Formats: sequence, C-alpha cells, structure tokens
Amino acid sequence: MKIAELVESDSHVLGEMIKSLQGPSRRTRQNAASVFSIVASRKPELLIGHIDAFIDALNRPESQTRWECLDVLTALISLDSCACEKAIPGAESALFDEGAGSLHLSALRFLCAIGATTQARSVQVWPLIDEAIQCYHGDFEYSEMLSAVTGFAEGELDQTVKDSLKDRMAFDATSGKGALKKRSQQIVDILS
Repeated sequence: MKIAELVESDSHVLGEMIKSLQGPSRRTRQNAASVFSIVASRKPELLIGHIDAFIDALNRPESQTRWECLDVLTALISLDSCACEKAIPGAESALFDEGAGSLHLSALRFLCAIGATTQARSVQVWPLIDEAIQCYHGDFEYSEMLSAVTGFAEGELDQTVKDSLKDRMAFDATSGKGALKKRSQQIVDILS
C-alpha cells in the first residue's frame, strides 16, 4: 500500500514502476503489476497514459503480472475503451492459458467489460466469452465469471449476441441448482 501511495503522489515513481513491468526480474514485474492494480482501483486516471505498457505486460510469462495488468486495463476501459481494445489478443491468450484460474477470471472480466461497451465489440468478443463459459463451467472461479457475464449482459450488446448468450444460459437457468441457477436466470432475465 505504501508504494501505491508513492505512485499516486509522485509521477517519477510512477514512471520507474512502469519501467519495472518490462524489467528482467519476474518478482519485480509481479510487484509492479500488483501496485498498479491497487492504484487502478483507487485512481485509474493516473494510469491512462500508460495503457500500452499494461498491454505489453500481457506478454510476460508469469500469470500474476498478466492478471494484475488485465485488472488494470479493466479499470481503464471506462476512461479509454479504444486504447484498451488493443488488449483483446492478450486477454484471449490469457483466457486459455493452461492452469491459473485467477488469470482466466481476470481475462474474462476484461473481455466482458470491453465487449459491453459497443455492439461491434460484443460481436468481437462473444465467441471468446462463449467458449470460456463452456470451458470453465464448474471451475472454482466460475461463479465470479458469471458476475462478469452479468455485467456483459447489461451492456450495449448486438441482438445476435444477446440471443446467443440467452441460449447459453438457459440450461443452467432451468436445470441448475443454487447460486448457479439463480445467477443464470438473472442473466436470462436481463436479456429478455
């Protein structure tokens, strides 16, 4: 938290931390990404000029750096969705990376948030979201993934995407149990 406060108050420290995302040390990259995730949750406007650095960091090998940077980019969508759109390929790679449920969750959150901004983007990301719903159904993170899908359903979706998402959720809305059934029905209701 202390470092995040320094980044928020000193542009020189912010610049040095941005450089750390590209550095040779895995631990340093992870630490920097973690700090930026905190800053993005509190003062995302401070990071708006560094979107390309966060997109570039999606190419790092370690999962934590990537999921933290996806969280940063998700926070920045409302400030500059056009620049954040360039992160879709990196988010797609993260979504289907082997292992790392946290990485999959952050990638899906990003894709749902960017897809909810325009009808064209909803069409672009829908195949990825649809595949993720099928791939990760039953995984530990799936309930949180459905929260992201709920946000997507509330967005500016193309009608074909709305219809496809409604069809995808219909089975769990009628045959599921507990929270899964309730969340799926909520998504169906939003789309109806």
